[in-house]
Amino acid sequence: MAAAHRSINFLVIFILSLFSLALAQDENQFIYHGFSETKLDLDGIAKIHSNGLLQLTNTSELQIGHAFYPFPFKFNISSPQSLSFSTTFVFGIVSKTLNFGGNGMSFFISPSKNMREAVAGSYLGLFNASSNGRPTNHILAVELDTVQSPEFKDINGNHVGVDVNSLKSNESAVATYFSNKEGKNIGLQLAGGDPIQIWIDYNGAEKFLNVTLAPLGIPKPNRPLLSTPIDLSQILLDSMYVGLSASTGTRVSDQYILGWSFNRSGQAQNLDISKLPPSPPPPKNASNKVLDCTTVVSLIATVVVLITIGAAVYIVRKKKYEEVNEDWEKEYGPHRISYKILFKATKGFKDKELIGQGGFGKVYRGALPPSNLQIAVKTVTNDSVGGMRQFVAEIVSMRRLRHRNLVRLLGYCRRKGELLLVYDYMPNGSLDKILYGNLEPNLNWFQRFRIIRGVASGLLYLYEEWEQIVLHRDIKPANVLLDVDLNGKLGDFGLARLYDQGSDPQTTNLVGTIGYLAPELLKTGKATTSTDVFAFGAFMLEVACGRRPMAMEPGEKDLVDWVTDFLKRGAIIDASDPRLEGIYVEEEMELVLKLGLYCSDSNPESRPSVKQVMQYLDGGAMLPNTPPGSIVNEPPDNVVSFHSLVGSSSSYTTATNDSILTAGR
Repeated sequence: MAAAHRSINFLVIFILSLFSLALAQDENQFIYHGFSETKLDLDGIAKIHSNGLLQLTNTSELQIGHAFYPFPFKFNISSPQSLSFSTTFVFGIVSKTLNFGGNGMSFFISPSKNMREAVAGSYLGLFNASSNGRPTNHILAVELDTVQSPEFKDINGNHVGVDVNSLKSNESAVATYFSNKEGKNIGLQLAGGDPIQIWIDYNGAEKFLNVTLAPLGIPKPNRPLLSTPIDLSQILLDSMYVGLSASTGTRVSDQYILGWSFNRSGQAQNLDISKLPPSPPPPKNASNKVLDCTTVVSLIATVVVLITIGAAVYIVRKKKYEEVNEDWEKEYGPHRISYKILFKATKGFKDKELIGQGGFGKVYRGALPPSNLQIAVKTVTNDSVGGMRQFVAEIVSMRRLRHRNLVRLLGYCRRKGELLLVYDYMPNGSLDKILYGNLEPNLNWFQRFRIIRGVASGLLYLYEEWEQIVLHRDIKPANVLLDVDLNGKLGDFGLARLYDQGSDPQTTNLVGTIGYLAPELLKTGKATTSTDVFAFGAFMLEVACGRRPMAMEPGEKDLVDWVTDFLKRGAIIDASDPRLEGIYVEEEMELVLKLGLYCSDSNPESRPSVKQVMQYLDGGAMLPNTPPGSIVNEPPDNVVSFHSLVGSSSSYTTATNDSILTAGR
């Protein structure tokens, strides 16, 4: 008998151990196809129906419903690179009124399940008037809002927003989804009653949050509705709860959840549509009444007045905000930013917002509503851009470039005689201005070497790590911008060209800036990755020496010849910028100067690839001891010299006639 008891005890302990192991394996994720057997923590008027449907709110006015996963997740904010999560759920909002809308719902991450102080209506059951906007909230929310709230600067009554500690969204967008089949965005009515699936993915390494929508049954679209930069390590705490919230205002609606999947450390599991409970049918509104004649007459009169006023305003403002938008641009709709928005963002392109000026346009600082995202708007003369259709297609493709050392291209706009390119704003301006400015102290060697390595890393991404090859064609300090931490980001893709991987990346349109143009480019006009490497060589020498690549005074030598003289004397590090006052790592300085000469070799076959450049800078390969022959000796006879092309007195900023942009922001 005792032996039997011991066997039973052992079996119980074994089963409990397996159960504990299963819990440990699933401590970072969960998936619910309906909620009948779940242990969600509910509050407010939230309830679970017998068929597994989770109902967050009903037709009562000014009510709140919450559903929490009962246990907190460890978000490990001390390691931002690994701070990632993914979630997807299926929801339905069934409006009970003639007008769509009943406030809305949200997915949120909170340090506590105590939401007793939150209020209904426009606060979505997340905040109240006094708590809204507090940094100590530590709340991230993705709102699905069906009412436009002017106090929070909502864009309309059918939008998705990313909220941080406040109902004033960091970024928001009208509810649409991208059709992979049709290749365009299609509108969605959040409160239309039909079930909709949402995907929310955060990448801690890239610090980007993506939000994607689609009607239930349609696969996840290739393009997200929202893609916004955000560093959650500065917002979340180490231990956080995940939940769903909904609220009603004076407009009421039933708000349902059919299924929910979450993963703290990877991609959330896909929901099986066949396992979801049935969504509630749209209600039969028996209370709708026919409008009486007085109401109809008043409505018609109001519409006539509004149309008259609107027509007058349109006629007055048409020219002010007029754009060029051809039929072939329809597929690029999500990538266009309206001129009206840019006009307001830059305060009417006022001179006080001007931060740069080149031969083909100006650059203005601005702030995009409603997120207040800081931007730089570059104006380009349309006449200077050949093949506008191909150019816009490539601009749209480059909008998808994502690398920490590349300035993000946000979109474009076209006006008569003018193209506008919109970039992230870099608060410290261009490397060129700091390198040659009178700022004290100037950039130290640690900062300069980090900038050089960062730009090389960005070029490697453009050549080998993205889906296409991108030739930049205008690498120079004026086009390297510095963020708040003085990290270098290669920008100004106005001259860049795209090529498929495995193809021959060449172009015959001579563009760029004198001093950075490879000899063979001047002779043939064919740009390649090797001609970009030549420009990067001039860039490295310029950053290390603090001198322009072209001679500035009669009798001076060009930078390559000047550094070569130091190399011949066996004292190459003496070519370093005197403003560094000898404070640098000698091995790094010598490496950068010699590598700059190798990249500046007049023979393209002798130049290293960008991959080799990165290996040298990272210490993964040793630079050859023998200097390139065409640097130490005279260039070959068939190479066209810079001075024979532009004259010995040409200045640094001289550019070829086909160059689009020769001065950076």
